[in-house]
Amino acid sequence: MKGIIFSEFLELVEDTFGLEICQEMLDQNNDEGAYTSVGTYDHKDLVKLIISLSKLTGISIEDLQEVYGKSIFLTLFNSMPGLHGKSSSTFDFIRQVENYIHIEVKKLYADANPPQFIFISNTDSEMVMDYISARCFSHVCFGLIQGCAEYFNENIDIQMQAIQQDGSQVRFTLKMQ
Repeated sequence: MKGIIFSEFLELVEDTFGLEICQEMLDQNNDEGAYTSVGTYDHKDLVKLIISLSKLTGISIEDLQEVYGKSIFLTLFNSMPGLHGKSSSTFDFIRQVENYIHIEVKKLYADANPPQFIFISNTDSEMVMDYISARCFSHVCFGLIQGCAEYFNENIDIQMQAIQQDGSQVRFTLKMQ
């Protein structure tokens, strides 16, 4: 997992909960918190940080992941050259994620293993897709979709249903409101 994911998470934690909580979370995991944006790190380290933050704040792991996903959308969007103007809606952009962005990420980073989206159905008002990832960050994906809808100024109802018990495959149903 790329370091930008870690550094943005640490920034969110510090901005939201303060430096003391951020440092305590890092200390509990023997983590120095030094991540470069293009470095590659084990996603399990991020999971450990989220679990620690949940214990420190009393906020569920799932809620923390969703808030993080929503907050990082714009950073990730702005980090990919040529995205501005390519999509006119949330649904258009989500299709771009699978058909363009994940392909470009793999070109830039040979070791990248982005999640996969399988589109089940798609109309102007509803999209059904499966999120598949060994990292099981479906709640981060949920938050990213929220951030995307906010960016495009759209009101979308997002439903999530686990297909695999371990969270490696989740079905999202998105409906325009």
